[in-house]
Amino acid sequence: MSRKEILSPGKIVLRKLLRNRLAMAGAVILTVLTVMSLLAPVLARWDQNKIDLFSIEAPPSAEHLLGTDELGRDVLSRLLYGGRVSIMVGVCATLVQVSIGILLGMTAGFFGQIVDSVIMRICDIVMCFPFYAIAISLAALLGANVWNVVFIVGALNWTGVARIVRAETLSLRSREFIDAARALSLNNAEIILRHILPNVLGPIIIYATLGIATGVLSEASLSFLGLGVKPPQPSWGNMLSAAQNMRILSSEWWMWIPPGAMVFLLVLSINFVGDGLRDALDPTAALV
Repeated sequence: MSRKEILSPGKIVLRKLLRNRLAMAGAVILTVLTVMSLLAPVLARWDQNKIDLFSIEAPPSAEHLLGTDELGRDVLSRLLYGGRVSIMVGVCATLVQVSIGILLGMTAGFFGQIVDSVIMRICDIVMCFPFYAIAISLAALLGANVWNVVFIVGALNWTGVARIVRAETLSLRSREFIDAARALSLNNAEIILRHILPNVLGPIIIYATLGIATGVLSEASLSFLGLGVKPPQPSWGNMLSAAQNMRILSSEWWMWIPPGAMVFLLVLSINFVGDGLRDALDPTAALV
């Protein structure tokens, strides 16, 4: 028996993922950015909100490696602490949207008929509205803070995962092992949790991974407009708001290029990892 035939499914997925160079590069970048953000209190030389009126908009130097902003605050320190906020918003918003999507999608797919019709019509209504138009309106109504951004992004982005989970559940509920579970007198909740949910985790994991990138971009967009994370708490999005000033945009690159680069690298790395997971979890893809 060949070695390929005795590999467990988990080992096959891991081996496919490890052989995907872009996915591994993305994982390394994502790990570095996350660790830097988590270790912000250790790595930052200056307090994130310390104002130095004698060093306003100072260029990069030995004292301030990435210069200072319009209030004399150290850009590197704010970049490190801002990463914690941006990543946290992306992860928490994804948890919210995935939770809503799994609950509604699995309910619609499993019970079908009128339940399915009602949930899918709600899904269609939510998808009809432009995301940023509704997000900006809700942010203006609820106020600018971290948890409102998490709620807004999560509450408006659940439709994709709901449709994926519904489609998978519709396919699974007619399988023989579901009929066998019913024959063993398992109730609907036990069938869903024990037999359906484990079989739809693959697509959910892929969607959740890519959803983090969407959450980070959404936070950056809302914060850039002044409707996301409220200063003085730093995030990469509200640090980018400095780019609205033409003078800063043209001559003080250190105030907006670093946070822009962090958003770009984080989103790119998450997409690489998500694409790698999609290929690794695809049972039709051969293990080379």
